[in-house]
Amino acid sequence: MSESRPHKTAKSKAAGKTEVNISRGRRLDSASEKRATEVELSGNFKQAVKRLKDSGRSQKVLQTRDNEMSTAAKEMRKQGISGTVKNMGGTRRISISKKKR
Repeated sequence: MSESRPHKTAKSKAAGKTEVNISRGRRLDSASEKRATEVELSGNFKQAVKRLKDSGRSQKVLQTRDNEMSTAAKEMRKQGISGTVKNMGGTRRISISKKKR
């Protein structure tokens, strides 16, 4: 299935190179040396967060629709990674910090 126009636009605006290979034949939407960006519009946050987690980058950004931001933030907290959830326009963001044990 081809990418939607909003998905393609968002990943091209993100920092770094698009379609960066990570382990097990998977790809990040965009990544630079320090930042990994994943654009998820279909609501499958579990896999998107796993790709961010496996990226090895220090800054992780999950970009999604406004009405799905809280669900995405919950999934990042559930998997225990820190990062940022932001909307497609970049006007809203939620910072996720790691849980302290």
